[in-house]
Amino acid sequence: MDEQIINFFSDSYAQARRKFLDAARRRGLAAESQLLMLPGAEGETLAMDVVRDGPADATRLLVVISGVHGLEGFCGSGIQTGLLDTGEHGLRPQRADTAVLYVHAVNPYGFSHLRRATQENVDLNRNFVDFGQPLPENAGYAEIHDALLPPGWPPRPEDEAVLAAYREKHGARGLQRAMALGQYTHADGLHYGGLGPAWSNATFREVIRRHGAGVEQLASVDIHTGLGPFGHGERIFASFDPDPAVLERAGRWWGQITSVTTGSSASIPLTGPIQTALHEECPRARHLGICLEYGTYPMERVAGALRAEHWLHRQGGEPAQAAAIRREVKETFYPDSTDWKQAVWRQGREACAQALQGLQEDSPLPLAA
Repeated sequence: MDEQIINFFSDSYAQARRKFLDAARRRGLAAESQLLMLPGAEGETLAMDVVRDGPADATRLLVVISGVHGLEGFCGSGIQTGLLDTGEHGLRPQRADTAVLYVHAVNPYGFSHLRRATQENVDLNRNFVDFGQPLPENAGYAEIHDALLPPGWPPRPEDEAVLAAYREKHGARGLQRAMALGQYTHADGLHYGGLGPAWSNATFREVIRRHGAGVEQLASVDIHTGLGPFGHGERIFASFDPDPAVLERAGRWWGQITSVTTGSSASIPLTGPIQTALHEECPRARHLGICLEYGTYPMERVAGALRAEHWLHRQGGEPAQAAAIRREVKETFYPDSTDWKQAVWRQGREACAQALQGLQEDSPLPLAA
């Protein structure tokens, strides 16, 4: 067992932030902290912390993102901290025109309070939409909302029967879409996209505008957990560039990649993912990106833990029940397993190293018109 690798990971947001900032300091890299003026679970400061490794005028930029979904940041933070290591595990750009941007804890509130959602109860990967246009519709969610989040916990048999009937009618994938596609009608519900940009949305866009100015070739690795086989990092293509050369290059960089649009991914298409900001805030850059989605436990367990945590947020619970729900949701998105942490680190470093190598070695794709 490599103790150093395990030590990249943390047991709380406060510890993860400290390790990340300390790793940057040891590398001699400055950190920018975008503060969220709310207390953390331990009373700690909450922030979206940003570290840039490379010149300010770089035209090639790799963005490594953690914590879009709050407590999923435990995994991404560990990988980012390791990539800043001063020893053999670290990752460093080798070209004068290339930089790496680490965006740590995009959703610091959820990270600290063991939620996927933000302080606004917004799922960030459903929040990057054009709020000046009619919002996406998800009629299926309204059919199952009351069964997903009933007044009491655990759910009653009749609540589970509603979900079973929906699955019988629309299939397992149909139920997944109804639950997780994104919805804009139930502000206290699951996967709520909001009625305007969340703090994390606006803050991330401002970071990307500043650091992406002048960038022509943009790569990204956005780290998530909760879908797929235990410890396996699925590489989901995450670029809006329609040029077939982009998909071809992504395959060369990362090997086997999946797609939400073709149905080859464990995930489904989302209504407003964070990659929208990369596309919109760097309009002339050619973007190649993946979501690195690590599996933990079977979907039934993950969905049950997520429902319970949302129920707790809505209804509250007795202290013992609340503590049990929080332990379970943390475990389902961040397994307390040495083997799992070593597996996600190995794949995470590999995916980021592949992106950086490709970004530095490949000839630039023509700039977007």
